[in-house]
Amino acid sequence: MWGLSDGEFCPPKLHYNRSICPLPFDGQPAVKTWRIVVKRRHFLKETLRVQQAILGTSILANWQTTFASATLQSSNLPPIRRITDGPKFHWRGYYDKLLFDTSNRYVLSNQVSFEHRSPEPNDRIQVGMIDLQSQSKWTELGSSNAWNWQQGCMLQWLPGDGPATILWNDRIDDQFVCHRLEIESGKRSTLPMAVYCVAPNGRWGLSVDFRRLNDCRPGYGYCGIPDPHASKATPSETGIWRVDFETGQTKLLLTYDQIAKLNYDEGIKFGFDPTKSKHWFNHLLINPTGDRFLFLHRWRETPPDASREKISKTGFSTRMITCDVDGSHPFVVDPYGKTSHFVWRDATSICAWAFHPSHRDRFYLFHDRSRTVEGVGVDVMTQNGHNTYVPMTDNQWILNDTYPDKGREQHPYLYHIPSNRRVDIASLLSPAPYTAEFRCDNHPCASRDGTKVILDSTHEGLGRQVYLIDIDEIIHPKV
Repeated sequence: MWGLSDGEFCPPKLHYNRSICPLPFDGQPAVKTWRIVVKRRHFLKETLRVQQAILGTSILANWQTTFASATLQSSNLPPIRRITDGPKFHWRGYYDKLLFDTSNRYVLSNQVSFEHRSPEPNDRIQVGMIDLQSQSKWTELGSSNAWNWQQGCMLQWLPGDGPATILWNDRIDDQFVCHRLEIESGKRSTLPMAVYCVAPNGRWGLSVDFRRLNDCRPGYGYCGIPDPHASKATPSETGIWRVDFETGQTKLLLTYDQIAKLNYDEGIKFGFDPTKSKHWFNHLLINPTGDRFLFLHRWRETPPDASREKISKTGFSTRMITCDVDGSHPFVVDPYGKTSHFVWRDATSICAWAFHPSHRDRFYLFHDRSRTVEGVGVDVMTQNGHNTYVPMTDNQWILNDTYPDKGREQHPYLYHIPSNRRVDIASLLSPAPYTAEFRCDNHPCASRDGTKVILDSTHEGLGRQVYLIDIDEIIHPKV
């Protein structure tokens, strides 16, 4: 269907064929590309051998030496195109952010010179945009000292009707801040607090204590400023803040102490005792109408001398909670302790991976201020992933991914709700070193017109880079 050869990423010295890979995404001429065909059993065998040989700073060199720089796509998958290049590494903001501009021409991305270790206070990354209509030209727009491997620096386009503007977090002296940059005019301003998520009107956002998040969930907070409340299990001085983008004023809405005391459902056994644990907040998201927001309340019993690596590999318990935008009327939507990735479907419904007695670990549609729950794709979407609804599809299509399987392959896919049909859009190898805090999740994100997907991947042996997949023929098949 797509005119690609079967299994195009393999070790050298194996049989290969030439084919032509059309890359029509940015209006550029199709490019002739070498494609390599290999039997799957040989590919996996060589993959394991390479993974065992990888060590320290030689990771990238070994990987590139052993594998041809080609794209792993079988004949029934759409073409995939890399839109960033080495020698530096690239990844985007989080999957639930606006990463395409309103014209769907420019994609935001982070750029860094190293991998496979935690960020240190002096490590600075660059932020920029990729022009999909000009041979993926990179334009640097700024830099940041406040970032992590999973969510970058919260780089995103500002929603609303104003001029094209981007946001990203940074650290200035002993304060985490958020920069705003108008692309055309170059006008730049700075908010006094880092921003986690933005309201649909683009006039305000929410923040969380990134100092605490860095200690409690490596890979999601920012280093460089110690948590002054690190010894407290449930501090009352900090928590979730509202940031006014017009005045710069901030207001504390919810504290850790306040939410930790919110009633827990009887009869539910958590993995960690909330009365003996350290509590934090993660994954904030405002609903499409801007009148409620959602966050995850998490806690874990952790020995005070536990290493960062041990913490990053230790589980936690979770409640999914919603409340009004002023912090009032909190409601525990999911009390069972295992909520993971989620997205607002509309103003009152949330699609999330969680545990529920009806189907155990699956995706569910939760209804705000209600305990009504419905399974979503329970026989098809059977693994946790980073889920969003594809724009311009009337919420009939879900975009999702998977964590690496036993063969270290990740599988981003589309799920059609009315027909209960899953359509894989890629199969991407994730080398063994990309684990725990340093893993490279695909974090797929659709363009605003719902015709393209961008994702992060390491499958070519070039470190983490950004890739583009055209899904228009899947979403809008020709009759």
